[in-house]
Amino acid sequence: MSGPRVEILDSATDVAERAAARIAAACAAPSPVLGLATGRTPLAVYAALRERIAPGGLRLDHATFFNLDEYAGLPPGHPASFASYMRRELFDPASVPEGRWHLPDGNGGPAEADGYEAAIAAAGGIGLQLLGIGRNGHVGFNEPGAAHDSRTRRVRLTEQTRQANAPDFPAGTPVPEHAVTMGIGTILEAREILLLATGAAKAEALAAALEGPVTEAVPASALQRHPRVTVLCDVAAGRNLRRMAA
Repeated sequence: MSGPRVEILDSATDVAERAAARIAAACAAPSPVLGLATGRTPLAVYAALRERIAPGGLRLDHATFFNLDEYAGLPPGHPASFASYMRRELFDPASVPEGRWHLPDGNGGPAEADGYEAAIAAAGGIGLQLLGIGRNGHVGFNEPGAAHDSRTRRVRLTEQTRQANAPDFPAGTPVPEHAVTMGIGTILEAREILLLATGAAKAEALAAALEGPVTEAVPASALQRHPRVTVLCDVAAGRNLRRMAA
């Protein structure tokens, strides 16, 4: 097993453009199924995809999308919910029908989480999964300590994650303490994974995930066990990688 393939690009803009091109290529298939991520890093990717949507250009309305996670306790219409984020950044501009995009039920229980897993399986599984990485190495909302065979479930967010996400909420609105997320085991079942990292703040986590031991203390390190992972990072995020020093 050779491990993830890493492309170190000059800038965050280059990362977004390369990721958008890869997603667009995946959407050229007849019935693509993609897993999507939220947060700040994918924003530029979705902007690049919007630029490709034009008469005779990129079409996403035939694709099926499954998002990694959703906050608990927020209605889908809340401006900080990931449902609102995805509608605003991609699904509405791309005219993706509501029946073709899916997020975990942040207010559901184990039955709804199991139903999300079943929906992914019924769609044929995820062909390409987009991921970001948190400063503590989390993927989705799988915080340090998450089992590498975990499935979609309700989780408690660390204070570090809540503080990092606080700017996405209206002033004075607390970040929820819980969320529902795809598990690491669910993520690893995608046939191909695209991991994005930009900025110096992600450098330590990225190096630990790609070049450190495979451990539950660094959730993203589980990606070392997947046969088809491509990492797109800018120079700042990749600065701690040994291959940068080579």
